[in-house]
Amino acid sequence: MVPPARCPGPCAILALTLLLGCSVVLCVGQNDTEPIVLEGKCLVVCDSNPSSDGGVTSSLGISVRSAGAKVAFSAVRGTNHEPSEMSNTSMTIYFDQVLVNIGNHFDLKASVFQAPRRGIYSFSFHVVKVYNRQTIQVNLMQNDYPVISAFAGDQDVTREAASNGVLLMVERDDRVYLKLERGTLMGGWKYSTFSGFLVFPL
Repeated sequence: MVPPARCPGPCAILALTLLLGCSVVLCVGQNDTEPIVLEGKCLVVCDSNPSSDGGVTSSLGISVRSAGAKVAFSAVRGTNHEPSEMSNTSMTIYFDQVLVNIGNHFDLKASVFQAPRRGIYSFSFHVVKVYNRQTIQVNLMQNDYPVISAFAGDQDVTREAASNGVLLMVERDDRVYLKLERGTLMGGWKYSTFSGFLVFPL
């Protein structure tokens, strides 16, 4: 059992009233804003400047958040079949299998991740080019703006991948996806992946 950290008396009292049926109470120091994931269902943070995103906040600066608010996804291309959507003007790179989708914020059909809350997120991708002598350029897009790119253009190999990764400040409802900026994926892109997760909320 983890002993509770010190917390002002009024804070502890109000935390009890805000738990809304949760079984575990824990509060950190008034100026310590680092979230603590509890063994139960609630997180109580004393913060003089609390964020209103994702929790119930009192005038004393107590944020009660769900400990289950985790966000992560990983999608993979399991076949080489090119969907008809690849001919659209957006050139979104589509995936057909989800390996992980905690929080269900990755839309497989659209192959777009929509952020549930503001925070720092980690994204990575690995797009395979097969039997294709063209150079491909893959962009990681945030709200239709390219953030990072990766290239694959070696004409002497049968398989090559455009890969990259980044940490991003993401706002709530921002959309993140992959776009084929240059070249084609003829021959398929089986085993390509696109992954992301919430590092910490803001």
